[in-house]
Amino acid sequence: MTTGASPASKYRDRSLWLDQLDEPLTVRPSLEGDTTADVAIIGAGMTGLWTAYYLSVHQPDLRIAVLEREIAGFGASGRNGGWVGAGIAGSASVYAKRHDQDAVRRAILETCTTVDEIGRVIAEEGIDCGFAKEGSLAVATSAPQERRMMQGFSAATRVGTHCPGDRVVDRAESERLVHVEGWKSALYTPHCAGMDPARFIRGLARACESRGVVIYEGTEAIEVAPGVVRSPHGSVKSDAVIRATEAYTTQLPGKSRSYLPLTSLMIATEPLPADVWEELGWARGLTVRDFKHLFFYAQRTPDDRIAIGGRGAPYTLRHPIDQRRERDTEVRARLIATLHAAFPAAREAAITHHWGGPLGVPRDWSMGINYDQRTGFGTAGGYSGHGVTAANISGRTLADLVLRRNTDLTHLPWVGHRSRNWEPEPLRFLASSAIVKVLSSADHYEERTQRNAKRTTLLAPVMPPS
Repeated sequence: MTTGASPASKYRDRSLWLDQLDEPLTVRPSLEGDTTADVAIIGAGMTGLWTAYYLSVHQPDLRIAVLEREIAGFGASGRNGGWVGAGIAGSASVYAKRHDQDAVRRAILETCTTVDEIGRVIAEEGIDCGFAKEGSLAVATSAPQERRMMQGFSAATRVGTHCPGDRVVDRAESERLVHVEGWKSALYTPHCAGMDPARFIRGLARACESRGVVIYEGTEAIEVAPGVVRSPHGSVKSDAVIRATEAYTTQLPGKSRSYLPLTSLMIATEPLPADVWEELGWARGLTVRDFKHLFFYAQRTPDDRIAIGGRGAPYTLRHPIDQRRERDTEVRARLIATLHAAFPAAREAAITHHWGGPLGVPRDWSMGINYDQRTGFGTAGGYSGHGVTAANISGRTLADLVLRRNTDLTHLPWVGHRSRNWEPEPLRFLASSAIVKVLSSADHYEERTQRNAKRTTLLAPVMPPS
C-alpha cells in the first residue's frame, strides 16, 4: 500500500478501495463559524449520506449540512467487503418480541428489494463503482458447517424468513458459479451484488452535493444534541439532527458503551490473470462466504482481484478504536491460509493490501433506527458488520421520519428499537476477546473432529439471541 505522511496517503492507506481511487482525496472545506440548516447530519458514511440523499430527493429545498471528522468514506463505508446483500442486520427473535413474525418477514423482504434500490440509484446517478449483481454463494466445507447451514435454512423456510429465490444448490450448480475447494453443500441467493465501496461512497457524496447538500470535512462534532451540533470552529443550529456515526459513536461523550467495537480485517490479491479466473469460474458480482464461526467473505473485485475478509483482532482495553488494530499479522496469515484453501488457483498470487476497521455491535446485535419528532433528534446504526444494505434502509427511513412521511419503512421492526449499553470495562473487553478466542477454537475443533463444537454455547450471554 502507499505510505507517507501526506493527507491523501493517510486516507489511501486505510483500504484497497481508498488506495485505488483516481481522485486526489482533497479534504473538503471544514465548518468555520456558525450556520443554520434544516437538517444537520453527523457522519459522511453510508448512513449519513443516504439520509442526506433521500431528504434532498423528497424535498429539494431543504438546507442539509453533513459534518465529517475525516473525509467521506473514511470509516467502514470505504473499507468494507463491498457486499450489497440481503438479510437483516439483527436477530429475528429480538424484533419478533416487540412485533410479530410477519413484521420480521416484511423486514427481510425489504432487505431483498433494497439491493435493487441501491443499484437503481447507482445507475441513475452515474456512480462508477463496478456494481454487479450475480448473487451470493454460501458454502459449507465440513460436516458441522453443513449441519449448521441446513438447520438455519430449514428454520427460515418454516417461518418464511428468507428471500424469494434462496435455495440449496447441488454441486453442479455451485461449480457453475465458482469452484470452492472442499465443497460439501451450499446455499445460493440471487439478492446480492458486489461493488467497490469507496468509489460508491465518494460518488454518493458528489450526488448529494449536486442536489445542494453541503458536506463539511475535517469537522469533528464535539457536542451533539437536539437542535445543535458543535465543532471546534463553529456550530450548526438545525431543526433536525441525525447522528450517523456507527462504531465511532463510542468516541462521543457519554456514548462509550453504546456499541462493542469489533474489528473486521481483509486482504486483497494482485489482479489475477484470465486463466486463474477460468479455473475458478468466478463471475464478477458473485460474492462467496463459508459457514465457519469466524466465517470468511470474499468477492471478485472490479479489477480482478480476490478481496477476502473475516473477523479478527479484539480491541485494546485503553483504545477501543485504534489504527494499530487495523492490521494484524495473525489474522493476515489466517486469511491467506483461507484464500489458499478455498481458492487454490490463486495460491501463487501476491497479497498487495491488508486493512481493517471497526464495526459497531449493539448489545443485542440488532440495528436500530430512532427519531424523536418532539426534539428532532435521530440516530441509526448497530449493523454488526452488515451495514451496506442496512445503511440504505436507514437513510430512507430517517428521511421519511424527518419529513413525517408515513410509509412502510417507518413501520419496520427496527424503527424505535433500542439496545441497552454494553457492560463497563473490562467486561466489554473480555467479551470481545472471548468471542474471537472461543469461535476460533470451535472452528479448529470442528475441522479436526467433524463434530459440532458445543463450546460456542459459552458465548450465549454476549452473542446474538437465537
